[in-house]
Amino acid sequence: MRKITIKLLKRLHAKYVTTGVILILILFAYGVIGSYLIMDLNLIDSIYYAVITMATVGYGDYTPRTGIQKIFATTLALGGVALLAYVFNVILSNFQEKMGEYSRGAMKMKTIEHMDDYYILCGYGRVGKVVFEELTRRNQNVILFEKNEELLEEIEDTSSVVTIAKDATEDDTIAKLAGDKCRSVIISTGDDVTNLFIVLTIRESNPDAWIVSRASREENYSRLRKAGADKIVSPELIGGKDLYIESTKPHILKITVRHSIDQIYDEFKIISKYGCNLENIQYHIPGIATPLTRRINTMNIEDGRDFTNYLEDNPDQKAAIENLYSMVNNTHSHIISGPDRATFQKLVDELGENIEIVGINLTKKEIANLTKKNLK
Repeated sequence: MRKITIKLLKRLHAKYVTTGVILILILFAYGVIGSYLIMDLNLIDSIYYAVITMATVGYGDYTPRTGIQKIFATTLALGGVALLAYVFNVILSNFQEKMGEYSRGAMKMKTIEHMDDYYILCGYGRVGKVVFEELTRRNQNVILFEKNEELLEEIEDTSSVVTIAKDATEDDTIAKLAGDKCRSVIISTGDDVTNLFIVLTIRESNPDAWIVSRASREENYSRLRKAGADKIVSPELIGGKDLYIESTKPHILKITVRHSIDQIYDEFKIISKYGCNLENIQYHIPGIATPLTRRINTMNIEDGRDFTNYLEDNPDQKAAIENLYSMVNNTHSHIISGPDRATFQKLVDELGENIEIVGINLTKKEIANLTKKNLK
């Protein structure tokens, strides 16, 4: 306990120490000058008289006799008492504050010890908030590092959420927590240099930690990768793609079909024929609303031919695709972008002549109800 107390006292905020020293020097200067001019003492005796009067010990060596001397001695003594009270109050208040922080920190660490596993999230800014909401919505344990205490005021610590108001780049706590119980470290600050430093800090002592880092600039991908990040995500780049997709929504078609893998190339030919782009494919597991999505992003007929040839040359991969088609009862949706609605109509008409079309622009709920019927 003694070591803890000494440590906390040493960490008193510098501004309080500076203020106390300045006030002592001002009062001391007042005492020395007043003793010299008012008490008619020499310099050495003035220093001595100022010290014993400020300390309120008053040995009686020099007794004020005139009115002005008594007023001076009184103000000096009262100033000394007030200054001692201030300094003592500052020390006591900061000691209590530091003890409170130490106690809260111990409680937080105790909570973390009782967690079976957890995610570490660094940064609670615009992106970090979204990540935090996704984690808590899925009832995951989260340890959140954020140096801005004001941002953490809206979050209440619970048995599954622990907030740590520290800069992850200036403390080794994050490296200690990124051990076996940590599922993943998610670094979401908007500063790539900060993200890089956090990655290095964690990877140095946790070679097996799974680290996902945000990157604001594409040229920093390689640096973060070399530092040890397993996955790198750029919300800015993703956001740009989403903006494009949203801008093309008047010319986006979702067509739900049912067919075997032998007809994949036929689809490619028709989609390519009308100058449309196959954005992705959604495989619909019976009864489950959220599909299994696979990004394709191609309008090149050569891609379809290469994929078909690849399956023919790799029986194991072809068997895997067949198993997937079997699991979803051959039901899946294509997200297609195109030039205009008239082209889409021609595309749908020709596809309908070759494969079974389940529906156009169906919602997830509608598709889930349709696939659920296949279970009966």
